[in-house]
Amino acid sequence: MRVLLAGGAGFIGSHLCDSLLADGHDVTAIDNFITGRRRNVAHLANHPRFTLVERDIVDGVADLKLPVDWLFHLASPASPVGYMQHPFETGLTNTLGTLRLLEYARLRGARFVFTSTSEAYGNPTVHPQPETYFGNVNPVGPRSCYDESKRYGESLTTEFVRQYATDARVVRIFNTYGPRNDPNDGRVIPNFMMSAQRGEPLVIYGDGSQTRSLCYVSDLVAGLRATMETDGLTGEVINLGNSDERTILDLATIIARGFGSQAGFTFVEAREDDPERRCPDLHKARRLLGWQPHVTLEDGLRETMAYFATYEVSRT
Repeated sequence: MRVLLAGGAGFIGSHLCDSLLADGHDVTAIDNFITGRRRNVAHLANHPRFTLVERDIVDGVADLKLPVDWLFHLASPASPVGYMQHPFETGLTNTLGTLRLLEYARLRGARFVFTSTSEAYGNPTVHPQPETYFGNVNPVGPRSCYDESKRYGESLTTEFVRQYATDARVVRIFNTYGPRNDPNDGRVIPNFMMSAQRGEPLVIYGDGSQTRSLCYVSDLVAGLRATMETDGLTGEVINLGNSDERTILDLATIIARGFGSQAGFTFVEAREDDPERRCPDLHKARRLLGWQPHVTLEDGLRETMAYFATYEVSRT
C-alpha cells in the first residue's frame, strides 16, 4: 500500500513508519518538527520506500500530488508541555489540518484514520471510559487547545463520512510509552525516568493516587494498523490503550526501583484539569479488531528504561 503518515517523526508516528516499512508498504511521512524529532526517523533516511516531507499540514498537501491508499493523521503536539507551548498550532493542526487531510483522502479515495485522544473524555465521571461516553471537558481550561481541537477533529472526520462517504475512522489513544518518548515532553514516564537516572527526587503532582493505564508503543501501533486494515469500520470510534490501571505513586515506585534511585519523591500541587482516573474500555477494539495489548507494564517499562539509560542525562 501507499501510505501518507502525518506526524511521522513523532514518537508513535515513527514506530508506525517502521512497522509499515517492515511489511513492504511505501511510506511518505510529513512533519513540521514542532514536537516531532529528526532523530526518530534518521535511521530511515536511506530507505528506498521511505520519503520524509517537511511540511505543516495546515498549509495543505494537495500540491504533493501523491497517490495514497491509506492516510494516517498523527500530526499534533500530544503532551501538556508540547500543546501548552504551541496552543494555536495545536488547535489549527487538529482542525484546519484535519480538514486538509480529509479533503486529500477524499480526492485520492484513500482510507483515513484520525488519531484522537483519551483527553476527549476530560476528567471522566464514567469509569472505565467507553466510546459512548461524551466526556467531562473544560472548554476554556489550560488543556482545551488540545482537548477541544481533537474533539472537533473527530466531528470533521465523522462529517466526511456522513456527507461524502469517506472511509474514515477515529481512534482515541490512551497513554502510550516506550523508546523514543521525548525525555522533555512532560509526561509521566519520561519525567520519572529522567529524574530517576539523574538521582533527583521524582516529582508527583497531587498525592499520587490518580491513575493511568499505560500502553506500550508496539501494542498501540498494532492497534492503529488493525483499525486501518480492517474492512467495514467506516465511521467507527475506537479506544486503543491498555486497561492495566496503576496509580501514579505505583509507577514512580517501579521506576525509582528500576533505576536504583534513592532520592525519593517530591509532592507538589496537582495540575489543573489533570484527570483523576484514566482507563479505556476496550470491548469494542477486541470485538471489531480482534486486538488487545500484550506487553505487560513491567516488560514495557524495562525496555523503556533501557532506552532512557542510553540517553545523556544532560541532553536537552
